Amino acid sequence: MHEFAFVFAGFAVGLVVGLTGVGGGSLMTPLLIFVFGIKPHLAIGTDLLFAAFTKMGGTVSLARARVVDWRIVGQVAAGSIPASLATLYLLQRLGPANPATQTLMTTTLGLALLLTAAATFYKAVRGKAAPSKIAPELLGQATRARHWALPVLFGAVIGTLVTITSVGAGAVGVIVLMLLYPALPLPRIVAADIAHAVPLTLVAGLGHASIGSVDWPLLLKLLAGSLPGIWLGAHLVHKTPDRVIRSLLSVLLAYAGVKLISI
Repeated sequence: MHEFAFVFAGFAVGLVVGLTGVGGGSLMTPLLIFVFGIKPHLAIGTDLLFAAFTKMGGTVSLARARVVDWRIVGQVAAGSIPASLATLYLLQRLGPANPATQTLMTTTLGLALLLTAAATFYKAVRGKAAPSKIAPELLGQATRARHWALPVLFGAVIGTLVTITSVGAGAVGVIVLMLLYPALPLPRIVAADIAHAVPLTLVAGLGHASIGSVDWPLLLKLLAGSLPGIWLGAHLVHKTPDRVIRSLLSVLLAYAGVKLISI
């Protein structure tokens, strides 16, 4: 019975991700901890690989549509990947199952969920204000940050946050890219965020696997449900009230964040 519950949880999270684009980590990790009683380090490590595999298909589709700006992906990854590796080294030295490490993970996860809730609510209220199209001759300028170091710096922050909590590569990443590249159309920002999340979560997830923080059978059950869930959500996305769903999600994420911090 428990096996079917994990498959259904994967389907539910995949459906929401397909409908809203909100990162699966901000939903799946609290679900695994609170509902199924999975240890925080196992929930985070497993969810990182869950996110990597679920976003691979989306990245391939976006790349074929030629809406991924790889220069942006490379600039952000130049900060996030080294930061992820450094964080993994620190977690290995501390021990992922160490009580102090568990406290660090749950507290940081709570703060990350609050940040994601704020970012999700912001997108629900202001998301439509972002440009939807850009002239081809202006695209080169729109993909240049005010300073080359800014994407690297913000990437390092996201890389650290994602590695510790599995949260931040979705809604938070989109808000950061909106601030760094204000003239870039929202579809291209979302595409760059999804494409960047794949190598980051894959590196972080494999790093967690190397220190024993991944439950492989659990991962397979979650993926069995999430892949059809994302497919269905992507087909229903134009028939659902996006702002209402995002607003409700922001409240749910904020509640989970406060609960984690109070543990």
